[in-house]
Amino acid sequence: MEWVQTLAVILDSGVRLSIPLLCAAMAGLWSERAGVVDIGLEGKMLVAAFAAGVIAYQSGSAWAGLGAGMLAAILLSLVHGFAAITWRGNQIVSGVAINMLAAGLTVILGNAWYGQGGRTPSLEGAARFPDIALPFAAAARQSIPVIGTLYDEVVSGHAALVYLAFASVALTAFVLKRTRFGLRLRAVGENPAAVDTAGISVAGLRYAAVVICGALCGLGGTYLAVSQSAGFLPHMTAGKGFIALAAVIFANWRPVPALWACLLFGMLDAVAIRLQGVSLPGIGLVPVQAIQALPYLMTIILLAGFIGRSTPPKASGLPYVKER
Repeated sequence: MEWVQTLAVILDSGVRLSIPLLCAAMAGLWSERAGVVDIGLEGKMLVAAFAAGVIAYQSGSAWAGLGAGMLAAILLSLVHGFAAITWRGNQIVSGVAINMLAAGLTVILGNAWYGQGGRTPSLEGAARFPDIALPFAAAARQSIPVIGTLYDEVVSGHAALVYLAFASVALTAFVLKRTRFGLRLRAVGENPAAVDTAGISVAGLRYAAVVICGALCGLGGTYLAVSQSAGFLPHMTAGKGFIALAAVIFANWRPVPALWACLLFGMLDAVAIRLQGVSLPGIGLVPVQAIQALPYLMTIILLAGFIGRSTPPKASGLPYVKER
């Protein structure tokens, strides 16, 4: 049954690695469903990771770090919203500016405060989120072959943020499809003039979307620094915000397909880690760089194959100017 254990370890690693992607994908989906293009997901997660790492270290509380990370990302989202919604600026330029600001500011502040090249001190104890053992996980592993092992390794034993990230998918799908707020928000992304005619604030709905986007980016960034790692590292997002955008496009702006796309990217990342230093039959030792490029190569392939078939919200990226 060694193959079962190997499969369980890869799946477990894939789930853990997919969480930042999943949070960023849900964040981008909320924003773009409301018609606000946001390529600044990377920067918001990076700032959230830095804020979470700093506050978790200073306070000794992982939950305080989560609050700080979400607040930092929401504030950055409001900056993007102010530029894109209130001043009707170019949303792409605003997103690029946020990414550049986050990449530089986190390193400068981290180095100034701690003198470790932009890193925060290592987090220990209550400053990190512990893994949660679900009920009957250990018993199932002993009594139920294969399924019990997968339940214990893959489903159980994750930090609270992992379960919150998966819950956000279900909540996003429900709110956007089944609630009045969600239907109005989707309408703003398709036909803001009709929403305005009905007496509903287009700017208000779009600001609500970018705030939710910031909160989810904060969740993903906090997970990177306080759960997956033991502190903040410069540029630790490593392109995850852009991969998440690719997942949203591949999923045609739908929550559940975006979940599967993020899990696919996470599994590719887990396989890439597993293959490092392994000699493949007929190929030999594959360069580490080639293995590490797998998730990004898959991103290009998916975008090249599906970007023409995906249909974004009709008002995506278009600032709304109220008719007088």
